[in-house]
Amino acid sequence: MNHLRNRVQLIGNPGMDPEVKVLENGNKLAKVALATNESYKNAKGEKITDTQWHSLVAWGKTADLMEKYVRKGKEIGIEGKLVTRNYEAANGEKRYVTEVVVNEILLLGAKA
Repeated sequence: MNHLRNRVQLIGNPGMDPEVKVLENGNKLAKVALATNESYKNAKGEKITDTQWHSLVAWGKTADLMEKYVRKGKEIGIEGKLVTRNYEAANGEKRYVTEVVVNEILLLGAKA
């Protein structure tokens, strides 16, 4: 059960191609925003689609895979964990960011 404590699984579509950086220490970092959609019918019977955006971060070999295969709009599945970090903005204000640190990627979209 310990493996279930902080585990996220999402299926969705990237809103952009991954943003990839190689840090000074040689580590590779890939970031992408993932849209997940949930549909339901409201009281009038109209179909409503609710879209949530998730910030994904991948490191090392997972970042390599993301850089090579993940493309805007192509459906993917990911597994990872939620991480919240904080930083100080240029104006001195403390900001908080919650991201999904990806450890597995599953390509679900059709082949190009």
